[in-house]
Amino acid sequence: MDLGLVIVNWNVRDLLAACLDSVYLDLAQSSSDISAVVCVVDNGSQDGSAAMLRKQFPRTLLIEAENRGMGAGNNLGWQALQAQVDPAAFLILNPDTLVRPGALRQLVSFLRAHPRAGVAAPKLVNPDGSLQHTAFHFPGLTQAALDLFPLPGRLARLMNSPLNGRYPAFRYSGGPFRVDHTLGAAFAVRAAAAREVGLFDETFHMYCEEIDWHWRLARAGWERWVVPAAEVMHYGGQSTAQIKLDALRKLWISRRRLYYRYHNPALNAVLSVLVQTAMRRRIRANFRASQRGRLAAADRAEQNLALTDIIQVWQRRRPPV
Repeated sequence: MDLGLVIVNWNVRDLLAACLDSVYLDLAQSSSDISAVVCVVDNGSQDGSAAMLRKQFPRTLLIEAENRGMGAGNNLGWQALQAQVDPAAFLILNPDTLVRPGALRQLVSFLRAHPRAGVAAPKLVNPDGSLQHTAFHFPGLTQAALDLFPLPGRLARLMNSPLNGRYPAFRYSGGPFRVDHTLGAAFAVRAAAAREVGLFDETFHMYCEEIDWHWRLARAGWERWVVPAAEVMHYGGQSTAQIKLDALRKLWISRRRLYYRYHNPALNAVLSVLVQTAMRRRIRANFRASQRGRLAAADRAEQNLALTDIIQVWQRRRPPV
């Protein structure tokens, strides 16, 4: 078996159906070149996703699980596929994506031709066809600072520059290129690489699990690539939009864990000050917005609770388990 696709779903039934339509269409067109099995791990959806899968996509392997996060969900899918078909590579795919024709063949062909490639990721595009940055340098202090304190006016263009971890846009118009890490929305990973470094760290409930995983691959000597000839459209943020404040909280908890693991104490100390300063700044902004009638008292209280939780996490000497 060439490819095992793993899609972790949470309450995005219609997007999932469209994603699977695009996957099976591409597989039908590539059937002479690659063999594949699709697995959907449904993380306790309440929108009828599982029933839709049974009715419309009966050949899809469905795993119904409690929601223990993206990493845990992907691990369940990997383990099930490995036990049943033992694919040479896995494709991690978000349900809010559409696979463009030929993308799966391009990724499998690249992995076949490059034995030290642990990851091959497609080029991601937005719904309007514009480029969505697919890959990034491993995050350091500058990237975190720019996220916490976005640049104003004309300086905002630097947010999409190498200063903020982006690779130049022109790279996505050429041949394959090596990167530090890719987005978790879509990437193929060689099964041998996954066996060597292990699967996703499930302590990252949401966010940063793919960065941690790529960092482990890098330390083990596996290459990570973007293959622009393979294209996937990505809506982005469709599941997390349902839980914005909880997503914000989990983002900065995961970043605390990631930075603690891969950066020295001095950098972590500086970043801790920046995070706490930024979150207190948002609390003060919420107060002003509330005074002007732009933010309801209940919303202000809920937002400030999430911001306070983030401050407390970054005040600790170690991230929470």
